Amino acid sequence: MSRRKKQSYENLEISAYAAEGKSIGKLEDGKVLFVENAIPGDIVHVRVVKDKKSWAEAKITALVAPSPNRIPAFCSHFGVCGGCKWQMLPYELQIQYKQQQVIDQLTRIGQLSLPPVLPILGSPIQTYYRNKIEFTFSKHRYRTTEELKLANDTPFELEPAMGFHAPGLFDKVVPLDQCYLQAEPTNTLLTALKNYCKEQQLEFYDFKAQAGWLRNIIIRITRTNELLVNVIFKHDQEAARIKLLDFIIATVPNITSLHYTINPKVNDTIYDMPVITYYGKGFIEETLERFKFKISPKSFFQTNTYQAENLYKVVRAFANLSGSETVYDLYCGTGSIGIFLSDKAKNIVGIEAVEDAILDAKENAAWNKLSNCHFYTGDTAKLINEAFFEKNGFPDVIITDPPRAGMHPALIDQLLQIKSPKIVYVSCNPATQARDLQSLTTLYKIEKVQPVDMFPHTHHIENVVLLSLIA
Repeated sequence: MSRRKKQSYENLEISAYAAEGKSIGKLEDGKVLFVENAIPGDIVHVRVVKDKKSWAEAKITALVAPSPNRIPAFCSHFGVCGGCKWQMLPYELQIQYKQQQVIDQLTRIGQLSLPPVLPILGSPIQTYYRNKIEFTFSKHRYRTTEELKLANDTPFELEPAMGFHAPGLFDKVVPLDQCYLQAEPTNTLLTALKNYCKEQQLEFYDFKAQAGWLRNIIIRITRTNELLVNVIFKHDQEAARIKLLDFIIATVPNITSLHYTINPKVNDTIYDMPVITYYGKGFIEETLERFKFKISPKSFFQTNTYQAENLYKVVRAFANLSGSETVYDLYCGTGSIGIFLSDKAKNIVGIEAVEDAILDAKENAAWNKLSNCHFYTGDTAKLINEAFFEKNGFPDVIITDPPRAGMHPALIDQLLQIKSPKIVYVSCNPATQARDLQSLTTLYKIEKVQPVDMFPHTHHIENVVLLSLIA
């Protein structure tokens, strides 16, 4: 089937989907190759990039015969920017593979016994679904392998770019002409800014030298037709900054909220930096069902608004509240899940380590005139004790929605001590969820499993699991 030559294999048949956007090809000796950008049914030549005794990771060097399931990608940047790695796969197959990924990771990593997994909830829209996007300004444009070969070691002239970081490279950016992740006016603003910056000869950021002026731009839109833009600079150049921000207002006259941030640090994180409102009310508003949410430049909000509503409906259905329950919402962020459930609960208690998020959560509860929602900043494992129970009530239901790394072991131990009758575990990483569930199932039984696709054309998947305390 295949032969090896200098860590390369020819005519490798891709037989199955693995996880994290990789597919599987098997060698005659049984060794497994995990191949990027391949789909089951492809025949490919590959080059090994990471080699272990029983498995290896490889990249395609030639697509010999495409799978009958392959379709043309709709974006001209596909395969270069790394943002939508599954555009060559029909959406119905994407969600089929994601469903299988959830089952495989829960059973193989967690060694869990599962009830029949509910059919995955696909996203109602597959393009222009993101409500937040970030473009990077870089002094160094990314060059493809083909460009480098044609150059034949001839040095390239320095060429700035505005777009996404090239996969695996922190200092180079793939220039974008159009992006299918976020609806207008994002592409209009992208094109206008590129042209303006070129005409004005504005200095893009150099990540290696830690020098330059323009760093990033964050664009957030809502279903209520509001628009928030935050431009991040390395340092302040007042006259040029004002001119640039005024240009954005002129380009998108219906902008709701325009901000800027001065970030002199090495990293791009702005959560510890002040954000200055230049124009507008300083925030935008979004709705989930009847609930309103204030979104400021640093606020966390689920990136796919349409599918967030469906995700929260699953959480509400799994919680199955009667109106008399106290619900603890762990890793509550800006309070969106707890607020979404508040109509059906007696008491919502949200806990989050990030103070700015809790301030947003309290404001969101006030906006919605909710008196049964209470939010606390702190480490859940340290915050919850007998005094906390006396003040807030014992949790009839616990909702936990941790980051990709999963829950801290100390929190898992505490949940096992609390013994709430019901836990609803929302995860953006079924692999770490499987690990956590393995610990929780010493006292809990898995009742329901519901995968939810929040990010079409990517390998990312959300999963909701209902646990009930074993009597």
